[in-house]
Amino acid sequence: MTSKEQLDDRYGRGSRRATRTWIIAFVVLGAIAATALAWSVVTSTARNVDVDDLGFTVVSDAEVEVSFRVTSSHEGDVACVIEAMDETFAVVGWDVVEIPGGAVTSDHTLTVPTVGLATTGFVNNCRLR
Repeated sequence: MTSKEQLDDRYGRGSRRATRTWIIAFVVLGAIAATALAWSVVTSTARNVDVDDLGFTVVSDAEVEVSFRVTSSHEGDVACVIEAMDETFAVVGWDVVEIPGGAVTSDHTLTVPTVGLATTGFVNNCRLR
């Protein structure tokens, strides 16, 4: 006759204690992963810079004026890349403007020199320095 242990081995039944240990281990690892994900989301949004294009004016064949609003939740300086493009979406001018920290929301206008007639001007991105 076969013993209980032989039947358990043959049909894959293990002890409840081993199963419970694996479940607890997976729950703990899941909680650690969820905490790490939440922490990364909180820290990335806390240092967020938001920029809104307010408009642009083509001054001449050699320059375009770009107006924009920067909102930062951080006290540090902000650097923004401003671009001007022509009708074929080629970059014909760009500039980097550094905005000192301290203001939560501020409006700016920058004149960007171009190598040809620009049909648009916009803020490509802004980052904390």
